[in-house]
Amino acid sequence: MQQLIKTMAVVVTATGATLGAAYGMLSQQGRRARRDIVIPGWVPFRADGVYLPDGTGPRAPSDPDIAMLASAVGHSPVLRLAMLGDSLAAGLGVDQPEQLPGVVLARGLANNSGRPVQLDTLAICGCTSRRLAGQVDAALINPPHAALVMIGANDVTRRIPPWESARLLGEAVSRLRAEGTTVIVGTCPDLGTIPQIPQPLRAIAHTSSWALARLQHDAISAAGGLPVSLAQLLGRDFRTQPDILFGRDHFHPSTAGYATACSLLLPTLCSALCDGCTDDSADGWVATRGGRTAAEGSPGTTKPGSR
Repeated sequence: MQQLIKTMAVVVTATGATLGAAYGMLSQQGRRARRDIVIPGWVPFRADGVYLPDGTGPRAPSDPDIAMLASAVGHSPVLRLAMLGDSLAAGLGVDQPEQLPGVVLARGLANNSGRPVQLDTLAICGCTSRRLAGQVDAALINPPHAALVMIGANDVTRRIPPWESARLLGEAVSRLRAEGTTVIVGTCPDLGTIPQIPQPLRAIAHTSSWALARLQHDAISAAGGLPVSLAQLLGRDFRTQPDILFGRDHFHPSTAGYATACSLLLPTLCSALCDGCTDDSADGWVATRGGRTAAEGSPGTTKPGSR
């Protein structure tokens, strides 16, 4: 907590007044950028259900084969994975349902754990940290084994104070952890990599998203979650390969962009939930089965310590 307060103080001192004034002067430019980015009627695919270790799915949780498997082992063998957050967690921008980040992660977890994985997507496009509590409420009706959260980009574009966003995220992680759910959070991506955002607004977006990501990292860690720094680990790739990693709106990731992110998130998910899983085996699964094309050579993530 002391580290979180210290980080907040540094961010406020370094960026608060300057960014507030800059955003005020550039509000018209920001509205124009949002108008140019939005594709009317564009919504993410849905592919929730149970994914089996052999790569098949989705199946309904009530599928007779799953019930028979549960009967054979004497308990439910199904791991439950909830996707929470904004359009990144929902997978807006992929070309096919099987390329959704939730599906890639569920199949990867099933493959590495040897257990079926039930995917429940609660993420909402356009969501900010102020609306995350409602998704947590829904998830905790039947607490999942793991929750994967990606949120923060909309907080930046809507100018929500970063310390407020981090606090709300920390509270969400704490609630999930209190019910025994493992929580992995992809922190705010670097919005400064988006070519569709004009300068100088892009430079401000870069500074703001990094400031938020640092606060999120501290809040997640303090609450017992596992942060994965998307800005730090993916920023260079998205900056140097925008034609490959951004989708058709030039704002959300493409199929290859999501696969690149999953190559970082899946090892952390497997390390937390699977006995005997390794970062290399999980990352290799994404490369061969998850559709990763532009992620070769992408930096990895540090394996989290045991909690």
